[in-house]
Amino acid sequence: MLSGCETGLGELSASEGVLGLRRAFALAGADSLVMSLWSVPDQRTRQLMEEMYERILHRRRPVDPVTALREAQLDILRENLRNGDAAPWEWGAFVVSGVGP
Repeated sequence: MLSGCETGLGELSASEGVLGLRRAFALAGADSLVMSLWSVPDQRTRQLMEEMYERILHRRRPVDPVTALREAQLDILRENLRNGDAAPWEWGAFVVSGVGP
């Protein structure tokens, strides 16, 4: 889990592809990685991460990171819509890369 800003970005190398944290974690053996594609607000990111981990860790059956992230993002979207603005910049930056174990 890389919840910091722009953790999914990297430098493009003509001979190597995209060099960044995702590649480093993949080479180190990580099966999947949650990362952000743009700058994200701290408070919403904290909320998103808490809701995602709640889904992964506190269910009777394990939930994969893709499902957990999607459900957490939808919860924040619904909350934002009740307040009158979807505000996708607050929750939409996060993606899951790779395939879980």
